[in-house]
Amino acid sequence: MVDIIKAVEADYLKEQTAPLMIGDYVKVHFKVIEGTRERIQIFEGTVIGRRGTGLCETFTVRRISYGVGVERVFPVHSPKIAKIETVRHGKVRRAKLYYLRGRVGKAAKVAEKLD
Repeated sequence: MVDIIKAVEADYLKEQTAPLMIGDYVKVHFKVIEGTRERIQIFEGTVIGRRGTGLCETFTVRRISYGVGVERVFPVHSPKIAKIETVRHGKVRRAKLYYLRGRVGKAAKVAEKLD
């Protein structure tokens, strides 16, 4: 039964070009439909968490907009996501960066990983 579900889900999975890691600063190009028109809106911020597997996998992106923290959850395999650009990789030691919610200014920044 599980194999049948995985086989059906495999048709809808998208190929990942670059691995999406926690702490990365990313630009998510998201298709927005307004009436009859469709445009691409860019949401950029820090990836603070991932959850789920397969078709149900999601990731959360957080940014500060006009002094207010804004978080948005995106499905990884959604057809509405045009592309995901990684701007820089973050140096973190946690799987979830929820502690950034309580920080403002420079304290809310994630250090850049030097390769």
